[in-house]
Amino acid sequence: MGLLDTLGGILGGQGGQGGAGGAGGGGGLGDLMAQLGQGGQGGGQAALLNMVIGMLANDGQGGGLAALMQKFQAAGMGEQMNSWVGSGQNQPVSPEQMGQVFGNDQMSQMAERMGLSTGDLGAQMAQVLPQAVDHFTPAGQVPEGGLGNLGDLLGQLMRR
Repeated sequence: MGLLDTLGGILGGQGGQGGAGGAGGGGGLGDLMAQLGQGGQGGGQAALLNMVIGMLANDGQGGGLAALMQKFQAAGMGEQMNSWVGSGQNQPVSPEQMGQVFGNDQMSQMAERMGLSTGDLGAQMAQVLPQAVDHFTPAGQVPEGGLGNLGDLLGQLMRR
């Protein structure tokens, strides 16, 4: 998990230092991960990022972005997911809606692995997942072959 810890530290340092430079910098996902790190989560930001990227990666546990989009559609939240992929404003999702998408059992398992309550996990995912999807779909659409494998997504984060 060394690479993910390092990655969490890199993301935590982008654009989140000082209050000065709001116009440029890494912004987006890096800023959000920095905020999560300030909440006393420490290495938890890397674990959350690992989990979210695992959901989005073609070779991840969840079957990639297309499978995740189907889950949101089945839960009646396809419009929110489409807004994250699209180039417009991201529609918010609540922690409770995250529970509807993933189900109580999966939320409990993920929360336990991360050492969080399901409510805290839902709240963090409700912030991170929309930004991650938005970050990895800058053209406003899902690439035909998916977003790529875990290594591809990590490489994209390192370049930005």
